[in-house]
Amino acid sequence: MLSVSEPQLRRSTREPAIAVENLHVTYRLALDKPKPTRAERDASGQRSLKDVLGTFGKFQRKQITEVYALRGVSFEVEPGAVLGVVGANGAGKSTLMRTVAGILPPTRGRIVVNGRVSTLLALGVGFNASLSGRENIVLGGLAAGLSRRQIESRFEEIVAFTGIPLEVLQRPMRTYSSGQYSRVAFAVAVHMEPDVLIVDEALSAGDAKFKKRAEKKMRELVKEDTSRTVLLVTHGLGSVREMCNQAIWLNEGQLMARGEPDDVLRAYEEFMGVQADTVTSREDL
Repeated sequence: MLSVSEPQLRRSTREPAIAVENLHVTYRLALDKPKPTRAERDASGQRSLKDVLGTFGKFQRKQITEVYALRGVSFEVEPGAVLGVVGANGAGKSTLMRTVAGILPPTRGRIVVNGRVSTLLALGVGFNASLSGRENIVLGGLAAGLSRRQIESRFEEIVAFTGIPLEVLQRPMRTYSSGQYSRVAFAVAVHMEPDVLIVDEALSAGDAKFKKRAEKKMRELVKEDTSRTVLLVTHGLGSVREMCNQAIWLNEGQLMARGEPDDVLRAYEEFMGVQADTVTSREDL
């Protein structure tokens, strides 16, 4: 396995926006044990569980398996940094984002986040599908710590950004397409003026027109407030190069590299065996 040492970064005297210390996240899964074949049972002289315990036997065929999603991850993010998070599928990127957002508890280690957090981790996470889009916009704002007056002052802007007719926003979100879900989710997340914004794969959601609008909004958020911290998880390495000033690379739950985006992405591309001139179009990255 390629090992990349962390470059020496300039240290800030300011309190970090995010501090992750020796983070471990382990999932415990109950899986069915494989049933022995008749030949194996005959060879061992064992009777089947069904013969011994009857229907209770099906409860005895479980085994606990541990999946190590994150293993000893440590890093800090300074206020105003835009951190790109890259890695192959199953590397632990989304687990890391959910843990930083407070959705998943660490198995071991510690996370400190300073400031108000707004998250876009998947299509409509936290939404109530039985409620209307309008109601979910209000709930999303309240969850982000805004008052109803603040939400009302942003409501028309949020609706305009989604591009969804107001009469559709009056309907339950269970009637929405995945594209409409993503539009409302993204619009709520980016209009809450958070101190820390966590975006996981949002830029790849929706149609081409909305994708361009989302990318433009992200660039505005990055430029307009130098104190806002952004964590961006995406398979589009071009977005990391254009918008991020820091990057980390995860592989099998471990932190492989952290530093300047070009340096981290170059190491990641070499590790994955993909040429730099074609990497931005490769979805498997």
